[in-house]
Amino acid sequence: MTDFNSNIVFLIAVISAVGGLWWRIEAAIKTAKSEAMTQASAASTAAALALAQLAEYKTHVAETYITKAGLREFRDEVMTGVRDLKGSVSTLHERMDRFIEGDKMVRRRNQGT
Repeated sequence: MTDFNSNIVFLIAVISAVGGLWWRIEAAIKTAKSEAMTQASAASTAAALALAQLAEYKTHVAETYITKAGLREFRDEVMTGVRDLKGSVSTLHERMDRFIEGDKMVRRRNQGT
């Protein structure tokens, strides 16, 4: 009977050791799971914040800065205006010459009478 009792004690010790080990592993798994859930929640919040900030930044850029097509249109309008101004300035000396010649002719007429 002593062998039987010692076998039972040994079996209870082994079962207790396995149960204790299982209990520790289960506690570690629960702790890791709760930490992972906390980190996932924080990451989700950070991602939502980053998404909101990105949307706000995109709106700011769209309102503030110009697109390539818009810049091209603006450049074309400015260049057309510069060309028109260049044409006006290039003919300015001819108009001034006509004005001066006309002024001389009026003076000659006034002096001749």
